[in-house]
Amino acid sequence: MSYQDTPLITIIIAVFNGAKTLQQCIDSVAQQTYPNKELIVIDGGSEDGTVDLLKENQEHISYWVSEPDQGIYNAWNKGLTQTNGDWICFLGADDYFWDTLVLDKMAQQLALTPPDIRVVYGQVMLLSSNGDNLHAVGEPWGEVKDRFKHMMSIPHQGVMHRNNLFELHGMFNESFRIVGDYELLLRELNANNAVFVSDVIVTGMRQGGVSSNPEYSLTILREMRCAQVMHGQRWPGLVWILALLRVYIRLLLWKILGDKLTRKVLDFGRRMMGLPAYWTKT
Repeated sequence: MSYQDTPLITIIIAVFNGAKTLQQCIDSVAQQTYPNKELIVIDGGSEDGTVDLLKENQEHISYWVSEPDQGIYNAWNKGLTQTNGDWICFLGADDYFWDTLVLDKMAQQLALTPPDIRVVYGQVMLLSSNGDNLHAVGEPWGEVKDRFKHMMSIPHQGVMHRNNLFELHGMFNESFRIVGDYELLLRELNANNAVFVSDVIVTGMRQGGVSSNPEYSLTILREMRCAQVMHGQRWPGLVWILALLRVYIRLLLWKILGDKLTRKVLDFGRRMMGLPAYWTKT
């Protein structure tokens, strides 16, 4: 591909009091070997030094603003009004591109993607709060297509969205607090397909935010069910029901055994199923 054939990729970062991790996130964008990119940062009015970091990194940022907002989806929507990209990806301040070749590798696939495909994704490496690798998530679309209608089964931090997806479906629904990304993708993927890039880990994603906190598991599932009802799924699917049962079992164990022992029990169960430890490392 020639430079002229390469798509412009916009990266939108939402941050609030994220000074501890934001520099790594910005650096991971700035150090990409792929040249045709733009970075937009929407800060929610931080008071921890985040704004100073943004000023220090202005040469790497196409647009930034610091003002109060109503959460991550409101911030990403603000970023969408400033984007020029052919493809758009969304990061939090705790995320970062996995290596310097990520956008180069993804752009090769994006340039070849048929116009009727508006979602392309790779894998995401889950990290402990200390930055240790846990395991990569993200499976081929053919394996998760049916599951996606009932659960978020593709990693949003690894997704590239074609710009006309937002022209067709609108922006993020800000009434959702945790699964607005799932609801947005459900609008597109209820009837259309996505493309999986099998050999690319797109981002590292630290665990410990709202969506990875067990206290919020029920809220996540309720919001997912709300999104499904909005898009015509009158009854919950078996995948969602089993996920709900697992959450209730976990919460019961937490109540009976306490936090530390429950995490050990849950990871013992994961190892019995051939899965890597997760709960004791997050």
